[in-house]
Parts: sequence; C-alpha cells; structure tokens
Amino acid sequence: MAGKLYLCATPIGNLDDITFRVLNTLKEVDLIAAEDTRHSIKLLNHFDIKTPMTSYHEFNKFDKARYLVEQMQQGVTIALITDAGTPGISDPGEELVKQCYEAGIEVTSLPGPAACITALTLSGMSTRRFCFEAFLPSDKKEKQWILEELKAETRTIILYEAPHRLVKTLEELREALGDRKITICRELTKKYEEAFRTTLSEAIDHYQENDPKGECVIVVEGKSIDDIKEEQKRSWEEMSLEEHMRYYEDQGVERKEAMKLVAKDRGISKRDVYQRLLS
Repeated sequence: MAGKLYLCATPIGNLDDITFRVLNTLKEVDLIAAEDTRHSIKLLNHFDIKTPMTSYHEFNKFDKARYLVEQMQQGVTIALITDAGTPGISDPGEELVKQCYEAGIEVTSLPGPAACITALTLSGMSTRRFCFEAFLPSDKKEKQWILEELKAETRTIILYEAPHRLVKTLEELREALGDRKITICRELTKKYEEAFRTTLSEAIDHYQENDPKGECVIVVEGKSIDDIKEEQKRSWEEMSLEEHMRYYEDQGVERKEAMKLVAKDRGISKRDVYQRLLS
C-alpha cells in the first residue's frame, strides 16, 4: 500500500501551541521531512520524539520531493514540518503536495498555528475579506507590479517581512498605497509579542529610531469603497459629457441607458445629462 503525507503545523513561538494530533503523528510516521533539521531537532527533543528526519527546503524542493514521493509509493508515511507554522504557507511544502497529488499519494493537513492568521486576528483590521502576499519579491519589476495591483485592493492585506528590511518595505508600501492604517505584529505567541497599531508614516518614523526585532507580519487596511467611488467620480468628471456617453455607447449600450449610467457615475440626474447634451 502507498504511504501518506501529513502536513503538520508546528508552533510559531510558544511550544504549548502544538496539538496532540500533531505530536502523535510525528511519533508514529516513518519519516519527518523538515525545512531545517537543526532547528526542528529542538522541537523533537522537547517532546521526546525519536522519528528520523530528512531535510526538505527551498533549494532541494524539486528533486527531494520526487525522492519523498518514491518513498511514499513504497509505503513510507511522511510528516512535513516547516520551521514554524503551517507547511505550504509561504514555504516549499506546496511543491511536495503538488507532486503527491500527481502521483496519487494521499495528503492530509493537520491544522495549527499560522503567523498570517494569528496576526490578522490580532490586528484589529477587518477579517471578513483578506489577501495574503507573504514576502514581496526581490525582483524590482515584479515587486512594482504587485504594489500596483495592491493599490486598489479593498481587502485587508497581509505581508511578511524580515526586521532588517522592514523600514524599506514600509516606505515602498506608503509610496504605492498612500498613508494607510496598519498593524505590525512581531514576536507572535512569544513573551514580548507586540501588535503595533499605527499608520505607515508613523511606523517608518518609529522604526527609524528603534530597530525592529523578530520576524514581522504587516497587516494593512484595504482601500475603502468610498475612496474608490470618489476616485471613479473624479475620473469621470475629467471626461467631457460627450466622451462619457461615447464610453458606454461604444460598448453597445443604447443611448437612453447610457444617459442613466452617466448620470449615476457623476451623481447627477438623467434630466441634467439630457439638458447638458442638448446645450
């Protein structure tokens, strides 16, 4: 019989956050694939887990995934753990999961800590709708493309950043998005956990004077619907009424219906549109 892959969420700081199910699974599987075995051995030793480990990380994820899949095809059960949090979230685990499905290997995920969700719930921002961007790319063109895309994002935005790059990233966010409300979460679940509710400008000033410590999660307020409507209204007003009408008529909208849409866009009555067109 084929083996199975268990995605095991591990603590992001506080060791008490590990689940009984994860502990039992780590003890019972044949092999643990860890992002950094030197880091994970501390966790395993703490809970007296003797299961053998092998490394699985960003720089070997394709070849090692093929090897692990071959092992599971021969009946080996494997638990995948990351340095902290849930495997597959902003780490190479997604490649192993993909190859497992392609090979017909069963995969299951054991829920537990995830820094992005912990920070979101702690942030005080809207949690109904959100988008997760993880780390912004190092490539300048790709980063600029993503920042441009985020300008009109109405959902709460979650990003990861290392402390030594935090100020630069905050500056790039302010330049692209404007001075939004943010919450910066550091040292999550640890003794000196902090949720710093502020604005991008105030955060830049603060961290230029105080070096940030620990991995950071930046939670950014989404653009408000009112702001978007106001921007749209300004863009319509920059057009002449005739250009605005042509915008809809060129899409096949009948003239009477186009007048209704123009009136709605500009916040005026259909009668006002009709009279201005006549004049």
